[in-house]
Amino acid sequence: MKAVQFAGYGGPEVLKVVDIEEPHARAGQIRIAVRAAGVNAFDWKIRSGALAAVMPIDFPAGVGMDASGVVDEVGDGVEGVAVGDAVFGTAATGATAQYAVLAEWAKKPESLSFEEAAGYPMSTETACRALNLPPLEPGQTLLVNGAAGGVGLAAVQFALAGGATVIGTASEGNHEYLRSLGAIPTTYGPGLVGRVRELAPHGVDVAFDAVGSGILPELIELTGSAGKVITIADSRAAEYGVRFTGGQGPGHAPEARAEAAALFEQGKFRLPVAETFSLENVAAAQAKSEQGHVLGKYIVTVN
Repeated sequence: MKAVQFAGYGGPEVLKVVDIEEPHARAGQIRIAVRAAGVNAFDWKIRSGALAAVMPIDFPAGVGMDASGVVDEVGDGVEGVAVGDAVFGTAATGATAQYAVLAEWAKKPESLSFEEAAGYPMSTETACRALNLPPLEPGQTLLVNGAAGGVGLAAVQFALAGGATVIGTASEGNHEYLRSLGAIPTTYGPGLVGRVRELAPHGVDVAFDAVGSGILPELIELTGSAGKVITIADSRAAEYGVRFTGGQGPGHAPEARAEAAALFEQGKFRLPVAETFSLENVAAAQAKSEQGHVLGKYIVTVN
């Protein structure tokens, strides 16, 4: 099969489409014929070597964690899914390939496109895990730093569905979309504390930093406690007493995918597809992802 791999750390140019042996589902896994794969910041951080000290990898390495497609193998012990089902989930093998083995998955609603579904797995799990940690309660106010990206949008919609008030930082061009979801948008940068206090005179209960833009002190000031702030992207979290959460740490939330699918069917969850790329143009997709400021997700389509 064709797959995207890289043989050493570097820029997007190290990504190559190669021919490799097909993977197969083991016990507790399924294999899909991939229709689309999501692009996450995690993917290019792995490729660049930025996470080499904490997550060393063996080369050549596959690319991507998120995929959607049609089940064509079901491993021993797996129930509730059959060959021919449309699903989306997290890959145990590189997701940006013609076939991928999934370790966790959810069934895809019929009206949800494969392209949009491919952006759900990591974004939804990460957002759900983060919001479970403080935790966020109905009626509380949540501030999301980086509300227009995949994880930020997932957090906004999960929180709104749970009965919270949500304020989200984003570029001004994305404010109208956040309003359409029911969130209260504001700009990021100097003066954030004052802007948020005007929007939430009764205070902010929980703050979630999805982008790591160096504003943890401001988030602590707004919530009144480092214990009410969670980040997935700021490596200085421990210096401020803020909790950092990683993918397989405490609170892992695989149920988030099915929750997102259910909310989608209720008209309460969307992750817009910002742009699609072919398998041969994965380097361009990752390069754009590194630039940030995207509304929704970049997606790789696989024929």
